[in-house]
Amino acid sequence: HNSLCAVGGTINEDDHVFGLSAAKRYGGEFVPAHQAVIHSYMREMYAGSGRMILGSDSHTRYGAYGTLAIGEGGPELVKQLLGRTYDIPYPRVVGVHLTGSPRAGVGPQDVALALIAATFPKGLVKNSVLEFFGDGVANLSIDYRNGIDVMTTETSCLSSVWQTDETVRCALSVHGRPEAYRALAPEEGACYDMGIEIDLSTIEPMIALPFHPSNAWTIHEFLENAEELLQKVEADAKRRFPKANPQLTGKIHDGAVWADQGVIAGCSGGLFDNITEAADIVRGHYTGSGAFSFDVYPTSVPVSLELMKVGSTADLLASGAIIKPSFCGPCFGAGDVPANNGLSLRHTTRNFPNREGSKPGEGQISAVALMDARSIAATSANGGYLTAASELTDVEYTTPDYHFDQGVYDKRVYNGWG
Repeated sequence: HNSLCAVGGTINEDDHVFGLSAAKRYGGEFVPAHQAVIHSYMREMYAGSGRMILGSDSHTRYGAYGTLAIGEGGPELVKQLLGRTYDIPYPRVVGVHLTGSPRAGVGPQDVALALIAATFPKGLVKNSVLEFFGDGVANLSIDYRNGIDVMTTETSCLSSVWQTDETVRCALSVHGRPEAYRALAPEEGACYDMGIEIDLSTIEPMIALPFHPSNAWTIHEFLENAEELLQKVEADAKRRFPKANPQLTGKIHDGAVWADQGVIAGCSGGLFDNITEAADIVRGHYTGSGAFSFDVYPTSVPVSLELMKVGSTADLLASGAIIKPSFCGPCFGAGDVPANNGLSLRHTTRNFPNREGSKPGEGQISAVALMDARSIAATSANGGYLTAASELTDVEYTTPDYHFDQGVYDKRVYNGWG
């Protein structure tokens, strides 16, 4: 999180030097800044079927591999390192039954936002474990599953875990860890505290308006009611921050809603499949020379390397996009801070106040809306005109295979294990 040098001088890089020294002293691993978003590194190097991983970040989620991963505070992790146990009340378990297959242009963020909107406001799954299963799982790539799984944090659940299958086995083999695979599925007659049904074929491109991922609408609903919905966001902002003077309704003109920024980043957005499909969408189009900007942060250096090899990086750069390093920044306001009164569309994890980098308490405010990488790319191809990717009919999706090059980690990551 502190990868960027700030006005505080050398303090961030001092932290990195300290982290390396601690790894050398106590036998840990040190992943240098911009090598990977840590959740991607954990998926690539440690997640496995039947494992449990605790991490000191809210979006510690590796359930698509059959790993029970939970975000915890630093002191709890220190207790773990000292050989103690993780002690919590036995959680409720909620079954999430997936059927169908997503339509073209619908991505994992769309599924996640629909789930969050249906559960968070009523506290339906708070502190529960979500267990994803059903015939629909087989219709999702490992990146698609990861993209949904990492967002379950926003439902307020404790963790999430998925049934495993041949897709997971292949993904772990690609990462050089075939032994980490086990077949996991609900036993016959398994019972749950609650059940959720998701027909993937019915999910539409979504948008989550400020100031929470649960403030979600289909893009179709939003565009039909844009003035009313943006007025509500303005009123909410003024109530929260009396000094602020948001002017989001000004984004409506020329028969459309116009964004100022598109960002694909982090542990939810910067995944290989998200970026290759975004590249397919913008290929042959240009973001234009106006105020709109389009920035892409691949989630790890191995992903960046493969994106270059398959040509997606070239397609994005040719469209006017900027490729940035692997970094959590846009999720919490340390990268791509929008202009005052700007509207930023992001495939990241959160759109809370302040997390986009503005200071609304001082009167400076911008707005972040969450969308899937595909619809952000569609919007970019139209120069900032907010567009659902499902509306595009001329996209040729290339679906390249992913090849993981661990050598970039072997040469750069300090491994003091043992």
